[in-house]
Amino acid sequence: MRYVLRRLGFFVLTLWVALTLNFLLPRLMPGNPAPNALHALEILFGVNSHESLLQQYFSYLHQILTGNFGTSLSEYPASVSSVIGSAIWWTIGLVGVTTFLAFILGTGLGIVSAWRRGGKLDSIVPPVFVITSAIPYFWVAMVLVLVFGITLHWFPTEGGYYVTTDTPGLNLTFFQDVLNHAFLPAMALLITTIGTWILTMRNTMITTLAEDYVRMARAKGLPGYRIMLDYAARNAILPNLTGFAMSLGFVVSGAILIEYVFNYPGVGYMLLQAVSGEDYPLMQALFLLITVAVLVAILAADLLTALFDPRTRTAR
Repeated sequence: MRYVLRRLGFFVLTLWVALTLNFLLPRLMPGNPAPNALHALEILFGVNSHESLLQQYFSYLHQILTGNFGTSLSEYPASVSSVIGSAIWWTIGLVGVTTFLAFILGTGLGIVSAWRRGGKLDSIVPPVFVITSAIPYFWVAMVLVLVFGITLHWFPTEGGYYVTTDTPGLNLTFFQDVLNHAFLPAMALLITTIGTWILTMRNTMITTLAEDYVRMARAKGLPGYRIMLDYAARNAILPNLTGFAMSLGFVVSGAILIEYVFNYPGVGYMLLQAVSGEDYPLMQALFLLITVAVLVAILAADLLTALFDPRTRTAR
């Protein structure tokens, strides 16, 4: 319990520091984002010159607690919350599902590769996918577009996540269209991220296979699949689980380059547009959303580590 309270206290303190920095940085930047605007436009920006910095800070905290992030300047008069809400589910659907698939497939391949160390699978899969992990996202994305979009015409190369003539809804045509547009960006993410899970799981699994309790299980004559899963993989998977928990925090930020190449209107592409268009309210809300998501993921990783490894609960 002391460990959980200590981690929660660290989480709250870090979140408060992030909120304060997120408030101060736009307001301490040189110049005024709307030097010739009216007082109403200053309020829209969240820079009320008639209030002190401390008053603006408490107003800002009140807005955060009530979910009021202001009005988007690039999508005026839409609220920032509605603009983010229209994009975040597409990012979670693309990046979140792909991250989950990369974790499951990479961890599984890492387990089998370590169990059959020196075999054909172990000599081919880890080196290939480790090399692909070092290739930039955008390069893989452009190659996929060139091969499967422009050359073979298997998948669409135009932007968006569905054909604009479709009616969004729970129907087969719309669902197929969404999958058709999301396949190439999902493959680009999968190819460039799966190698990390394979290599981490394989190396940890090889170390675990040398432990005494695994040797004892072999000496007892237990089936190989049970030794591989219940004894070796169960104990070796902890680094991958904590890494997966932390990677979920970065799902919210999206894959900016992937979304840019495919013109996929997720949160990453929205953040790029907000920065280039100087949409300060939207930019500020996205930075805060990404920070909170990462902090929650780190907290979840700490608690997950303490759950699976009691040694980490010991106070230093």
